[in-house]
Amino acid sequence: MGKKSCVVGMKKLASITAFFPAFNDAGTISSMVISALLTLPKVTDDYEVIVVNDGSQDYTGEMLEELARVYPQVRIVQHPTNQGYGGALRSGFAAATKEWIFYTDGDAQYDPRELVKLVQALRSDTDVVNGYKISRQDPLHRIIIGKLYHHIVRLMFGFKLRDVDCDYRLIRRRVFNEVKLESTSGTICLEMVKKIQDFGYTFVQVPVHHYHRAYGKSQFFNFRRLLRTGMQLIKLWWELVARRSHMRFRPKGRGLRL
Repeated sequence: MGKKSCVVGMKKLASITAFFPAFNDAGTISSMVISALLTLPKVTDDYEVIVVNDGSQDYTGEMLEELARVYPQVRIVQHPTNQGYGGALRSGFAAATKEWIFYTDGDAQYDPRELVKLVQALRSDTDVVNGYKISRQDPLHRIIIGKLYHHIVRLMFGFKLRDVDCDYRLIRRRVFNEVKLESTSGTICLEMVKKIQDFGYTFVQVPVHHYHRAYGKSQFFNFRRLLRTGMQLIKLWWELVARRSHMRFRPKGRGLRL
């Protein structure tokens, strides 16, 4: 009975785009899309699902073609070659047409059904609902590197969120009328949160579950990529903290509330 009353009392959004960046996620992307399609009617009557296939080299493309054929709400954005995580996110944000945008990764380390929790946390003044991992379910070395990375970037960029790297977010689409993203790599999350934070948009934070990777492997945790990420972090810090170049376009009259 408790579960039924929760659904009956669920607040409804005017409209929402759910999108997934996907790279070699053939083993998980179908379940992610179908989970989203089952969940979205609980939070809105107007929705679409977008998958950005970022140059996948497995059979992700074939899976997505079939999903789009079966489900009219599903739209595919194809990158002929890999454009990086940042490129995939930027394509997804640009393709979204609804009032709200929800995104998470196509590797199934987060559950699209927990979108309901993000919607329940919305207030009238909320611009972003940011998930944070209840417990990170990764190999020990990734957990250690992740914690070090998190503490370093919080100090470097002055982040106020408890989990900047949790890619489970619900964002008003109009935010991107003012927040322009440029990163092509995984540092796009830092760029996005820093700019949204500095522009004074309102955040709410919600705990979400994180799961073991069931298919494929992480694209971020190898020494070459970590070295490249370090260089990109320095460049991003120079632009967003030292030069604060993005603040030339800051909307007036906003105040940050977390």
